[in-house]
Amino acid sequence: MFPIRDNIPSRHVPIATWAIIALNFFFFFRELSLPAGATDQMIALFGIIPARFTDPGWAADVGFPHTYVPFLTTMFLHGGWLHVIGNMWALWIFGDNVEDRMGPLKFVVFYLGCGIAAGLIHVLTNPGSRVPAVGASGAIAGVMGAYFVLYPRARIHALFLIVFWPVFFEVPAWVYLGFWFLIQFFSGTLAASSQASGIAWWAHIGGFAAGILTFWAFLRRERSLPRTVLP
Repeated sequence: MFPIRDNIPSRHVPIATWAIIALNFFFFFRELSLPAGATDQMIALFGIIPARFTDPGWAADVGFPHTYVPFLTTMFLHGGWLHVIGNMWALWIFGDNVEDRMGPLKFVVFYLGCGIAAGLIHVLTNPGSRVPAVGASGAIAGVMGAYFVLYPRARIHALFLIVFWPVFFEVPAWVYLGFWFLIQFFSGTLAASSQASGIAWWAHIGGFAAGILTFWAFLRRERSLPRTVLP
């Protein structure tokens, strides 16, 4: 199930959303410009490897520096064209409206905070994994969580493939995003580990939950209308 667009026009130019998308493509093209070995090294150093934080002895033996920077940098790395395009498309659809309600600066802080929360949940649920996890999906899941609460009645136009036959349909945002969350939850619960399928399911769940729980702290303050003072 792939979102095509929503029916909520943005009220302001989504400067922060555009900037985040541009940065993600910049770093993705940077990955493509590197030799294969250098790309793997970049992903290992700047992606999240849970054992790097849960097993300091192993991390020291391998030669990883002691830093928590990967919780930030992992959000700007991707594993391929489909990965980066799918993530940036979802951010394009849901990010502009959430940014409308927060403003650019608060939106960036919110986005990065949800991404960091997603990374922490990934480490906690896969403490022994030595496989790098990269991608912006945890942060974007946080944006989707905020959208779920702020625009539940928005209409999402989506595409669903039945074998190779495309089916287009429209559903309320709370249905689409609720169904998306259930897929993440049951996939994460049933999978032997999040790395078994190559998808960090619990990072998505953590990001979505972080978005729902914290979005209110980043909303713009509504300006109250001036009052008329009666004599």
